[in-house]
Order: sequence, then structure tokens, then C-alpha cells
Amino acid sequence: MVSQKVVIKNPSGLHLKPAGLLCNIAIRYQSLITFAYKKGTANAKSVLSVLAACVKNGDEIELVCDGPDEQEALSALVEAIEDGLGEK
Repeated sequence: MVSQKVVIKNPSGLHLKPAGLLCNIAIRYQSLITFAYKKGTANAKSVLSVLAACVKNGDEIELVCDGPDEQEALSALVEAIEDGLGEK
């Protein structure tokens, strides 16, 4: 299992478009991928779970990947989040 904290940079937080992009990246990997935030844990492969987290701009989440391709998954997700998930 690997994990890393990252700050959400999207101006509107994880709304539908960036949440969808995050999920599309996560489902490419076999590993279980979740993230912890101040109110609980969300499944990064479920758009509804990500949206329900209500993650806002500037919030810190901790991505957790557990499985055969955990390091690759974590790297791809952190890079996408740091690049703004398709938004600037």
C-alpha cells in the first residue's frame, strides 16, 4: 500500500468534470484506490463517491493505492491532480 497527500488546485474543487477525469484515470488500474479527506473516505473509481466528498479548492486529500500497480496508479493520480485535472 502506498499513499500521498495532495492539495486540490481546481478553482471549483472536484466538481463533475475533474471528478470524472480523476475516476477515468483511477479505473485504468487494478489497485484499490481511495482517498481520505476531512469527512471520511471516498472510492476514487466512483464519480458519485468523489462528488459526495465535496472536496473544495485548497483541500488536502490523501490518496491511498493498494494492489499490483499501486505505485503507477499513485503517480498518475498525483500528477493529474497537480496539473489541475484538465482545468487551470
